[in-house]
Amino acid sequence: MNRLAIAESAVTQAHQAHEALLTEILECRLAPGAKIIISNVAESLGFSPGSVREALSRLSAEKWTVATAQKGYSVAPVSAEELKDLTRTRIIIEQLCLRSAIEHGDVEWETAIVAAYHRLHRIPMTIAEPSSHLNPAWVAAHTTFHAALANGCDSPWMLTLRATLYAQSERYRFLSVALAREDRDVDFEHKRILDACLARDASVVATLIEDHLMRTSSIVLASPLLRQGAQVPVKIQRRSNSHE
Repeated sequence: MNRLAIAESAVTQAHQAHEALLTEILECRLAPGAKIIISNVAESLGFSPGSVREALSRLSAEKWTVATAQKGYSVAPVSAEELKDLTRTRIIIEQLCLRSAIEHGDVEWETAIVAAYHRLHRIPMTIAEPSSHLNPAWVAAHTTFHAALANGCDSPWMLTLRATLYAQSERYRFLSVALAREDRDVDFEHKRILDACLARDASVVATLIEDHLMRTSSIVLASPLLRQGAQVPVKIQRRSNSHE
């Protein structure tokens, strides 16, 4: 293998390590505040220690991990205060993106948001076995739906900020054990947002998205895991295929 191929392989592996670690953090298998042992993570996920180290450096720049001198890396902590700040900021950015999307979105945008809602509507939100928890397929469809709503926005920077805030919010969603039991018609909330977007009613959409996000935030704030500082076990599933 020549030097160029080796370099490209290293970059690819670092990217794969970044994506794998981000998933572990988002789904709280790497708990908020947990110390990250590079050798352990490398062995569990099947990446080289160098790739894991590079991925952690990038994750620190993205605020997913914290690097401490002489102590290495740990997962960024969570708190009620941060969630409240995150929710306030996300509402502002989501509203800006949706107002722009309503103004600039074309028939392709309309088609995309209808299709995204249809898929989300058809997928069960929770899985009953072995215990009640969010359905990964629903989570993916939910991400696609909210992204589709915003994608008519004409500002790449606002869309980038929106995606970052959305991802940070998702980590808090996974901390909530109350979501699956909440007496709330989330599908109806999504349908109302969709209909208001199709009606090009920016004022109604702004109100609906604020209510939608505040409801979710209130549920997560009531989560025992958040109140306890999210001290959940660190469990990383070993990958069957190695990337080394």
